[in-house]
Amino acid sequence: QVQLVESGGGSVQAGGSLRLSCVASQRGTGAGAWFRQAPGKDREGVATISYHSDKTIYTDSVTGRFTISRDNAKNTLFLEMNSLKPEDTGMYYCAAWSRTGKVSLAPDGYEHWGQGTQVTVSS
Repeated sequence: QVQLVESGGGSVQAGGSLRLSCVASQRGTGAGAWFRQAPGKDREGVATISYHSDKTIYTDSVTGRFTISRDNAKNTLFLEMNSLKPEDTGMYYCAAWSRTGKVSLAPDGYEHWGQGTQVTVSS
């Protein structure tokens, strides 16, 4: 069983930045991803990255503001979030490693999930 531990969430004002990290207990050769869930809303795929970091996909609302990356030597995923907006508020979860190995923003594409880290952006 792969365990994922996220960190880096917090409260910031609009326009601020945060960097999320997710450490996996086991090495994986598949894609990883970040999801978020706001109260009363469905879990949303935010960004996904391939094993070799040669392919990334972002949901439209974060393109140009968020950057996903990974360090395979440290079994770690990152999400750099800049120009944060109040609508970015939510619980952020990392997910690994995709069932097909390929990048995916679909929640059912992942078996392992972290416990989540809260991001709150105030206006």
